[in-house]
Amino acid sequence: MTGMLAESRAGHDRKKLYVIIGEDNEYVYLADGEKRTVNGPKKKNKKHIQVIKRVRMEQPAGGYSDLEIKKTIKMYQEEANVKG
Repeated sequence: MTGMLAESRAGHDRKKLYVIIGEDNEYVYLADGEKRTVNGPKKKNKKHIQVIKRVRMEQPAGGYSDLEIKKTIKMYQEEANVKG
């Protein structure tokens, strides 16, 4: 799932978009490039997110950057608004 776009389905951040930058058995680590950065990701239970499978970021050799995460989320939101 790493690199995929996900929407929060529960909690105070409901409906917020993130990129999954890591995962373990029960949790994913999410970044939005602004409040939740690559260095300070949000830990969220896998049950509380909806993965958006048609969007996936490739992980560069140096790791994810906040700027690339922001761009990916913005491009998805603009595409959804045009279609929506």
